[in-house]
Amino acid sequence: MTNLAGFPERPVRVNARIDSPLSRWLWLVKWILAIPHYVVLFFLWIAFTVVTVIAFFAILFTERYPRGLFDFNLGVLRWSWRVSYYSYDALGTDRYPPFSLGEEPDYPARLDIAYPERLSRGLVLVKWWLLAIPHYVVIGFFLGGAQFGWWSGGLIGVLTVIAAVILAFTEKYPKDLFDMIIGLNRWVLRVTAYVALMTDAYPPFRLDQGGAETTSPEERAGSLRW
Repeated sequence: MTNLAGFPERPVRVNARIDSPLSRWLWLVKWILAIPHYVVLFFLWIAFTVVTVIAFFAILFTERYPRGLFDFNLGVLRWSWRVSYYSYDALGTDRYPPFSLGEEPDYPARLDIAYPERLSRGLVLVKWWLLAIPHYVVIGFFLGGAQFGWWSGGLIGVLTVIAAVILAFTEKYPKDLFDMIIGLNRWVLRVTAYVALMTDAYPPFRLDQGGAETTSPEERAGSLRW
């Protein structure tokens, strides 16, 4: 489905399914297990930033995001989402994330961003800083600021720790808590794609909860409007 501006109504789709059973105690050491990914992602995000700057000028002069650059940045976001889902932004799977920029359709955390055929030259000048300011305020609360090892101090981290404690004592990951955590991550990823110039569709101020994006936002029973 597309809107009148010519891009999909939901160009950023974030899907996740919770694995069962989950280890009661593996989450205690995932920060160690994920270190190789953190090292690689550190350099990939440097490249992501450089590619975004190049894309900025390409869009400004041609109204197009070069497809190869788009695919690379999408790959970095996919890799990051898989590691986040495995580790302390969700703890939704014990499957070790692959070292891959590809789609990896069998992994329980997926991210898809529709490639835009045209992007606005005017928006590229302001969307990544001015227009995104309200979202920066919101997701700053989600993500937190202080870093203590793997702890970010944000709402996502707090809810994930609560889920981990419940899992340790009951061997179950509460579904309502999972749905909210995925909704918060979905909001963050939508904003990230927008400020990375990968879409002109302004991220909605809406918490779309749940693991699957299979229906329109209006049809989603778990959606909350802020």
